[in-house]
Amino acid sequence: MPPKRQQSQSESKTAAGQTDDQQPGGRPSAQEGSYLTTAQGLRLPDTDHSLKAGSRGPTLMDDFHMREKVTHFDHERIPERVVHARGAAAHGRFEAYGNAAEVTKAGFLQEGRTTPVFVRFSTVLGSRGSADTVRDVRGFATKFYTAEGNFDLVGNNMPVFFIQDGIKFPDVIHAGKPHPDREIPQAQTAHDTFWDFVSLHTEATHHVMWAMSDRGIPRSFRTMEGFGVHTFRLVDDSGATTLAKFHWKPVAGVHSLVWEEAQLAAGMDPDFHRRDMADAIAAGTPLEFELGLQLLPDTEDQTFAGIDLLDPTKLVPEELAEVRLVGKLTLDRNPTNYFAETEQVAFHTGNLVPGIEVTDDPLMQARLFSYLDTQLTRLGGPNFTQLPINCPHAAVNDNLRDGMHQNAIHQGRAPYLPNSLEEGGPQPAAAAEGGYVHTPREVRGPKVREAPMSFDDHFSQAAMFWASMSDIERVHIIEAFAFELGKCFEQAIRERMLGVLARVDTELCAAVAAGLGLTAPSGTPPTEVSPSPALSQIPAASGPITGRVIGVIASQSADLAGIAELRTAIEAEGAVLRVIASSGGVLKKGRTKEIVERTLLTTRSIEFDAVVVADGADVTDVKLSILLHEMFRHCKVLGAWGDGEDVLRTAGIDIEAAGVLCADGVTKTYLTELSEAIGRHRVWERTETIMAQ
Repeated sequence: MPPKRQQSQSESKTAAGQTDDQQPGGRPSAQEGSYLTTAQGLRLPDTDHSLKAGSRGPTLMDDFHMREKVTHFDHERIPERVVHARGAAAHGRFEAYGNAAEVTKAGFLQEGRTTPVFVRFSTVLGSRGSADTVRDVRGFATKFYTAEGNFDLVGNNMPVFFIQDGIKFPDVIHAGKPHPDREIPQAQTAHDTFWDFVSLHTEATHHVMWAMSDRGIPRSFRTMEGFGVHTFRLVDDSGATTLAKFHWKPVAGVHSLVWEEAQLAAGMDPDFHRRDMADAIAAGTPLEFELGLQLLPDTEDQTFAGIDLLDPTKLVPEELAEVRLVGKLTLDRNPTNYFAETEQVAFHTGNLVPGIEVTDDPLMQARLFSYLDTQLTRLGGPNFTQLPINCPHAAVNDNLRDGMHQNAIHQGRAPYLPNSLEEGGPQPAAAAEGGYVHTPREVRGPKVREAPMSFDDHFSQAAMFWASMSDIERVHIIEAFAFELGKCFEQAIRERMLGVLARVDTELCAAVAAGLGLTAPSGTPPTEVSPSPALSQIPAASGPITGRVIGVIASQSADLAGIAELRTAIEAEGAVLRVIASSGGVLKKGRTKEIVERTLLTTRSIEFDAVVVADGADVTDVKLSILLHEMFRHCKVLGAWGDGEDVLRTAGIDIEAAGVLCADGVTKTYLTELSEAIGRHRVWERTETIMAQ
């Protein structure tokens, strides 16, 4: 008989309920002992904080534990990225407005400058073969090919992160990735290990609120915000500094999928987001974003309105510091080859240009090391900058030599400085000559592994986010928490996470507890919370419909002339019209013809932002009823003209409900109403009708 476990040792389980002694081979030798150690067996007193010069100082190079931990994490998977493996990208240009010149000498932000860019959008957790529409954080990484060298703005579609210190990055990703025993679940956080981590590590609470909101399932890359996450330091020509946060504002507005749509898309078209972007660019409808800066005074304490600007789990509400728009990004060219460009592009937070510097944010400090380190394994050596997609558009003259995949044939015999053998070789450049000179700042403090006291507030901004949501957004957040926690195997994890939510908001905690069939614990949520309306995605007014897709139900007897009028009006606004019928082919009536682009067998509601039934469309297929009911349930615009209204009635659609637009014909007034409704993205007023059903 095997020896009994010691009473003091807790019994760990897998998601299937197996204990360690039921696993093949038992515990591996690398997991012996009760203490956390380095790979060399050195016991560690702390693995939550990097070694810094004072609690608010920069991370020190002699933090051998942080470097070992992050290095090992960076090299865990080859050849795809450890995180952000699934991505899609596009080429484009950035045009500066010139109004940032007063705070930064960065050349690409000066008036009249146009800079080539390459932007990669991605999910964080899933493998390259996962689905686009999973609930996850999205990467928004931009490579600016500036005349001063490449500048990489490597951000996300959420302005805050799970952790405050980069030494914890391997932990949060290990927790979020599939369970190591089964490699499931793929590309999702609805499992024990993730919620075990975030319920124990409450600095993640604010980010979890964002991830469980509609922000976790964007409608498209076109309708997704981007954030630099960290606070950066801008430097002007005189050496004066300003702190700043970067924002990408989508011209098309900020919109998301509803949960059922995301599920449908993952099954019917797992490439939904990348297809949407590629098709739109190919059709001549580029993606557009404006770059914004939140400008903040560079004070000694690096705080603003009581918010610690070095804490990546905090944001600065736009009501306290407006976002100044400083340029426009246009993505209008698809990659020629996915591997050569999208897969091989290498971003690095340390790719900076004069006028932009990093701060002592401990998450950013670790990223400066990690991004460069991970490329060495992923791209096979130190010469990945010679790959065409990574090559700067500025002159390169370095003393770096040899190494794996060296393509340059260097000349000369003195690749070092100083030297007396070769005249005319590369020499360091002063600041006046465009050299990157760090702004002198005093660094002092004891070597410690700790966080400043200002990092201790984990709940006030999570409560602010909740208070800023509309009613329907709150419903979605509650449902997301109930779904994710409902997938957890261990009830203790659910109960612990409810305890965390009780410290955010009593109503939120009670609703999630009810969904789980558990008793809501008591808590002490923040009492004085000021909402930030800018955090809500519900638009105050109708926006542009560029890139939206409108389906029209038709048949051989349909009003093809009316469809042609609808197409002309829709395409004039940058949207796409697709004809849907029971079977493929061409619909003809006189000289007018329409090509059937989708059949009822090959499409579902996820593909369309609105569906309109044409006059004379005699379609009775049950799959049409499914399509129309999905559109109605997902609060999308429905419409009809002429006797197309009867098709809606036959399918059981309430034509008096909000967002169901019917008319006698395709008139100018009808087209205006249709565009206005689609520009609001959803008909949220319909939710009461849906609940009643």
